[in-house]
Amino acid sequence: MTILRSETLPLNTDEDLVRLRRAVRARMQECGFSLIDQTKLVTAASELGRNALDYAGGGSARLEILNEGVRTGLRLVVEDSGPGIEDIERALTDGYTTSRGLGLGLGGARRLANEFDIRSAPGAGTRVAATRWK
Repeated sequence: MTILRSETLPLNTDEDLVRLRRAVRARMQECGFSLIDQTKLVTAASELGRNALDYAGGGSARLEILNEGVRTGLRLVVEDSGPGIEDIERALTDGYTTSRGLGLGLGGARRLANEFDIRSAPGAGTRVAATRWK
């Protein structure tokens, strides 16, 4: 797999989250993704970015345009240095929340991606990667 292009965006304010959603849509349009695929990854970006803002006070988001043979992909990597997630499997369970939300964010983001990877530990921050392929 080759990373054709990468850009990193700050994720510290609600305005940064809006910029992230716009950037994801723009990169997916550049790569020729369908509107459905664009909507899926934009939604995942919104969920993951919101989690970084709400639970870690912010972080960063990296967009990577990927090439693997005949496939093109866009990988979104959201990272923060917040408190981390104690129980990742539980956090991915629909309905589990540590706030007033619906508890669909992480699990929903996982379902919207073709590939999903989350790494976190208490006190060590969180890194979530979500990739869509075309």
